[in-house]
Amino acid sequence: MLSKESTGLIIIDIQGQLARLVHDSDVLVSNCAKLIKGAQVLGLPILWLEQNPDKLGSTVDELSALLADQGAIAKFTFDAGEEPQFMQAVRTANVDTWLICGIEAHICVYQTASHLQQLGFKVQLVCDCISSRTLANKDLAITKLVNLGVDVSGLEMCLYELVKDCRAVEFKDILNLIR
Repeated sequence: MLSKESTGLIIIDIQGQLARLVHDSDVLVSNCAKLIKGAQVLGLPILWLEQNPDKLGSTVDELSALLADQGAIAKFTFDAGEEPQFMQAVRTANVDTWLICGIEAHICVYQTASHLQQLGFKVQLVCDCISSRTLANKDLAITKLVNLGVDVSGLEMCLYELVKDCRAVEFKDILNLIR
């Protein structure tokens, strides 16, 4: 079970024109916005990545507006685990479990989640908060990551798992996000 004391969120490369070209992009962006807001309500550490932002563009406005109080970590490798600034942020966050959302599922999400899993972190792929240009590539990424031992969750599932109790202070805010 997820615990808000030991869980963080990693947002991977939801940027530029590519964010508008992935399968079901409107749902992806909407769900990721809810996930970010939920993580903020719960006080989770949030790491925000952008792949080669000078070439691919910035994170979409709907999400960057929610993250305005922190900066994105630029990366050039598909596996964010190869980026020293990201790995320092992962270690500084002092959590052992990471929720992962972003694009493209079969490239940067897959490689980053796989790397974190290999390092001993617990990784939960938020399946309705990831995408690729094709649904087949998204499905392939999920299958390969599950075979590596990565857990799969959904937006509602992980947020309610983190809240745990309808009497929790954060419950109403989370409920309003999901409705």
